[in-house]
Amino acid sequence: VMRLLCGALTLDAGNVMLGGFDIRRETERAREQIGYLAQRFALYEDLTVQENLRFFAEVRGLQPAQWKQRSQEILEFVGLAPFRHRRAGQLSGGMKQKLGLALALINEPQILLLDEPTTGVDPVTRQDFWRLILPLLRHRALAVLVSTPYMDEALRCTRVGFMRNGRIICEGPPAELRRRLAGRILELTGAPPSLIAEVARADPAVEAVSRFGGRFRIRVALGEMDAAMTRLDISIRAAGGAVESLRPIEPLLEDVFIALAEGSWE
Repeated sequence: VMRLLCGALTLDAGNVMLGGFDIRRETERAREQIGYLAQRFALYEDLTVQENLRFFAEVRGLQPAQWKQRSQEILEFVGLAPFRHRRAGQLSGGMKQKLGLALALINEPQILLLDEPTTGVDPVTRQDFWRLILPLLRHRALAVLVSTPYMDEALRCTRVGFMRNGRIICEGPPAELRRRLAGRILELTGAPPSLIAEVARADPAVEAVSRFGGRFRIRVALGEMDAAMTRLDISIRAAGGAVESLRPIEPLLEDVFIALAEGSWE
């Protein structure tokens, strides 16, 4: 999808409008509106940080008077100004990611496309990356579209869309999507785990059972919360298990994802 949006793939059907321009009929004007950061972005490792910026700026059609001032601002923003003369191949993974973001911003885009930008990086680098993205939304006229497998990153967005087989099957503000599962999520701790999972899955009101560490998250059918809690407590104890805690909890975006993946979203 991201490659379609940035014009790297040709549309078979439908339309894509970027900044008011039809990507099929006004391809170059549409591309001028976007900055694109892929999961595996291309850097010229023999070039310095500054030289990479100059190259990508000239590819995007920027004149020296434009990119020189712009590159200084961007390098300071992403924290690479002290390393402008370092070769890209000598940068750490996190610094390369920052350089990739700088390259995506060099043309002052209206739309920033981020294609799984933090997949495969360590948690500290992920946090650093988002500390750079969030100020962009507050201080610039910029729309950010990000694809991510991480639900904690999706929570940072104003709207979330879930895709399956190339189609958006659900979308909306994260809080609104979570509310649609309100009153249907239980948290259960006890022992032994195998018995708890077996008993929970056998309950007629239980739709899904997921284990997170020493806790189980259980999704029940709408309107079945109280009855399911009573049955689970009795059934687990009757089977020789122990229930330490059983309580309703607020749904997470992960719960929404699981419900959608299982096709049990209402």
